Formats: sequence, C-alpha cells, structure tokens
Amino acid sequence: MREEPPQRPLVGVSPQRAKLIRDNENKWANGTVLRYYFFDKDTDGEHVRFTDGTTEFRTWKGPAPQQEVVRRGFRAWMDVGIGIKFDEVSSRDNADIRVGFQADDGAWSYIGRDITRQARDARTMNFGWDLTAGPDEVDTAIHEIGHTLGFPHEHQNPNTGIEWDEDAVYAALGGPPNNWDRATTFHNIIRKIPAYTVQGSNWDSDSVMHYPFEPGLILRPPQFRASGIRPAGGISARDRAWVQTFYPANPDAGIQTLKPFESRAFSIAPGRQVNFLIQPTVTRVYEMRTFGQSDTVAVLFEDVNGQQVRLATDDDSGEDRNARIQMRLIAGRKYTLRVRLYYANRTGDTAVMLW
Repeated sequence: MREEPPQRPLVGVSPQRAKLIRDNENKWANGTVLRYYFFDKDTDGEHVRFTDGTTEFRTWKGPAPQQEVVRRGFRAWMDVGIGIKFDEVSSRDNADIRVGFQADDGAWSYIGRDITRQARDARTMNFGWDLTAGPDEVDTAIHEIGHTLGFPHEHQNPNTGIEWDEDAVYAALGGPPNNWDRATTFHNIIRKIPAYTVQGSNWDSDSVMHYPFEPGLILRPPQFRASGIRPAGGISARDRAWVQTFYPANPDAGIQTLKPFESRAFSIAPGRQVNFLIQPTVTRVYEMRTFGQSDTVAVLFEDVNGQQVRLATDDDSGEDRNARIQMRLIAGRKYTLRVRLYYANRTGDTAVMLW
C-alpha cells in the first residue's frame, strides 16, 4: 500500500467533519469506469541502485500468465456486484490504473483516487513476485485492487487488539518476497490506522485486505502467537458488505434530471451519492455547482457509446467554498453529474444547480 499525504490540511475543521472527509476522500464516484493497462514496452522500467553502487534495469513488463491473474482479480471485485467497472485498455494515455511487474519491489497500490495524482508514465500498482506460484496468489491481486478502490489494510484496524513482536515482524518482512525496510514495514503492518477508515467496529481476520502472518509474529491475542493468522481466502462476507456500501450495484437508481436554472436539493447520509442526468439542448459552456454548508466531490461524466467517460472532478472538502465545474456541453449528448457527500452541517442544506 502506498499513500499520498492528505490532499489538503484540514485547518479549523471540527473533528467530526474531518473524520467524515478523511473516511470518504479517496473513494470514487459510484458509476466510474476505471481503465487498467499493463506496461508493454521494452523501455518500461527503471534502473535500481544497489548498496554496492551498481545499478540494474528492472522491467515493468509482466508475462501473460501473471497478467491473467490480475485480470481475475478485477473480475472478482466486479462479480461482487458493485457500481464500479474495470476495463482493460491498450494505451497508458487512456488508463487510470497502470500495472507493473517490477521484480523485488513488492506488491502495492496507491489508495483510491490517489492514483489520479501520479505521473501518466508511472505505475499505480505493482506485483513484485510470481503471481502464478500458487492458486492463492490471485488474492494478492484482489488485495491490491481493493486498495485502488480506496480500502486500507484490515490488519491495521485499531480494533484488532494485535500486539506485534516488532523485531520478528521487521525481520520477516525485511526478507523475500517483500524485502521492506523498517519504515515500509511500520507503515504497512505495525502502524494503526484511524478507526473511522475501517469496516465498522469489529475486526475481520478473513478480509482480503488482511495479510496472512506466519507464527511467531504476534504476541497478543495469544491464540495467534503459535498459529499466526491466515485469512480464509477470497473476498469475505464483510468485504462484500463494506464495498457495496460505497459502490452499490446500480449507481443510477433514483437518478434525477437536472435542467438549466433548476435547483435540486438533496438530503443523504455521509458517504452516499446523488446522480443527475444532464441532456443539453444548446451547445455552450455550462456551470454546475453545489450549494450549502457541506463537503462534496462532484464528478461529471459523458455517455460515450454506453460508457461513462470522466470529464471533470472538483472536491470542495475542508474548504470554505462549494464544488464547481465549468464545461462545454454538446447539445444532444448525455452527461451525468455524480455528487458524493462527505459532510453536511445541516440536513437538507445541500443543493445542485446548472446554468
């Protein structure tokens, strides 16, 4: 898991408001189509410098069988029945997710919408060992794709009660296949993440977002010291319920038509989303804006041959303003404005208008 610093500091923001913003800020607008790409050029890769001063070029290209394991990971999440779709593309310029297979660089992904802040030629996900080595390796792909959907590590849930044998953990993760330094191990294993980012108040040791751990790494709970922890495999029932709270299967249920100079008020819970269909009759520049004391992310899509193409995003969370998108819309085409609410100061105070 690789994390970007928060997109903006939340200065002068109440704890409850900050909690809801941080919980939701990396989630996608439901209905998004995320396009993934496998690096395919001989020049795709980087020179790795070793401690003796030598360097070696490591490719990001991966063999076809390993690529197929990753495809199975994408299909596994879609088979849950969610409103996010994954499509493979052959050009990195059209990709949101760029998958590399650099050996000995571990398995990792950026979290949710953090992938949009990476350079267009950079990896957003990597698999650093052979994904065909065993049938369980598809769970590695599912796990990293879970990060891309915006979900953290379950073993860092502060409700686990895990007390680590830290020296043993650093030694175990410092060797193959991870080869992590102490800072990386602390960030991905030992550090506890905020309670509001995890699946409710309970620990799901079978979550696909939970690492397996060999015996001898855990001091408490005592029943795991000798046995370690090995999740059951696949996407757990709790994982399914959690992902469907953010990404319900039918993202356009209850969609409303938004016409110029009409104001549409809405009252939804934090983390939920409203959707508006826009069908302009005149080609011109339009402005779409939210109103009210709320934190939202607004995302505009165009329907292109039945596919939702993301055109623009504005996130007003933690700021003293509202989400605002200006875009030239073409008469006769279909657009969808999707607004996810982070926080509202007063119920019913949020609205959207187009003009």
